[in-house]
Amino acid sequence: MSNRIALITGAARGLGAVVARRFHAAGYKVALADIEMEATRSLAQALSEDQSSAWALKLDVTSKADFEHARDAVHERWGRIDVLVNNAGASKVVPVMEITAEHFDQVIDVNLRSVLFGCQVLGQYFADRGAGRIVNIASLAGQNGGSATGAHYAAAKGGAITLTKVFARDLAARGVTVNAISPGPLDLPVVHESVPADKLDKVIASIPVGRLGSADYIADVAVLLASPDAYFANGACWDVNGGLYMR
Repeated sequence: MSNRIALITGAARGLGAVVARRFHAAGYKVALADIEMEATRSLAQALSEDQSSAWALKLDVTSKADFEHARDAVHERWGRIDVLVNNAGASKVVPVMEITAEHFDQVIDVNLRSVLFGCQVLGQYFADRGAGRIVNIASLAGQNGGSATGAHYAAAKGGAITLTKVFARDLAARGVTVNAISPGPLDLPVVHESVPADKLDKVIASIPVGRLGSADYIADVAVLLASPDAYFANGACWDVNGGLYMR
């Protein structure tokens, strides 16, 4: 994969950073896109001290113009882009009856508007080239209502799954596949920091495999879906939740 380029949003930390590391380890050059530049630059330097194979760039995923700028900047630097991982996300856990218009718009913008713009901008770029892979990071919350993450977050991730299907159908004939990954609860610092220990114990007890998921495995699935050989995986929502949600 040494000649392939992946653009990964929300790459500064958490799952996005794990995904970036996994793609880089698989031989990709990785463009790490985030609004938090200090952490993004730190990760890029850790992966590639001279930034020859890992590069940090600022991207506000709520802005279509920013996606266009990122597309052009990465293409100018490395001559091509092969993969987009729409990973950027955020949530504010608020009871459904207390969600304000501001809360709703913020969460929808980061988690859903970003998927629309990313798929539009990079989807067209890939279609013009005749090849490309888009992987959208959704969530179990988008399938089961996600009481622990907020109704607005669940609605956004449900929308991301729907957009995945729409773009997959629209772009497939032009060599582009679009898939989503729907993780269950993951063993990440943000989970341990945001969920009280007693509640987290109950969550773990409800998972049939009896443990939290691995961010590394989610990243492995993303690498698999980004492969040139993954041409027959399209419009799918890949459930990775330990059996917490089955269909």
